Amino acid sequence: MIRLDILSDPICPWCYLGKVRLDRALEARPDHPFAVEWHPFQLNPDMPPEGMDRRAYLEAKFGGKEGAVQAYLPLVEHAAASGVALNLDRIARTPNTLDAHRLIHWAGLEGRQGAMVAALFRAYFREGRDIGDAGVLAALAGEAGLDPAVVARLLAGDADRALVAERDAHARARGVSAVPTFILADTYVISGAQTPETWVRIIDELIEKEKATSA
Repeated sequence: MIRLDILSDPICPWCYLGKVRLDRALEARPDHPFAVEWHPFQLNPDMPPEGMDRRAYLEAKFGGKEGAVQAYLPLVEHAAASGVALNLDRIARTPNTLDAHRLIHWAGLEGRQGAMVAALFRAYFREGRDIGDAGVLAALAGEAGLDPAVVARLLAGDADRALVAERDAHARARGVSAVPTFILADTYVISGAQTPETWVRIIDELIEKEKATSA
């Protein structure tokens, strides 16, 4: 197996699109060699714990309503072209994602990381749920196959807060400044929401290389 490390944030729309596209490639190539692991990267590490109003956040970040619309237009176009549902009008708040990243980490320990990441993306971008809220996160944990009561207790404390922050800082120290970022075999860096066709080509090249090596 070949490690495919993915740095992302569950409130990053390009990360959501990137996951959908990668999943389609993996479905098309069920014999793919990837062992996928998700890693934390907060787009807004200084976001208040309670998050903030979504419209105020976007207008502050992009210089007003028109700037926010223009910034999101390419995303909306790419998502539509890929058949990916985005219900951005349902999102009321931009959350702090530290707890969501803790949840992804715990899901990884249970072998449920892919399902957990998918649940978070779906909840935020399609259902407009506040994934900074502990109750929402515990419910999503249950949907992904984790014990929601255990998760609720963990979220109420500080378990793995420092670990997630350290992993985020490590990614930035390695030069990661935007997500999604894919690191292949701890060597090759692939940035952005690549198309399924690109991933299929990469997978096919890796499989052919392995066949040639073992021949």
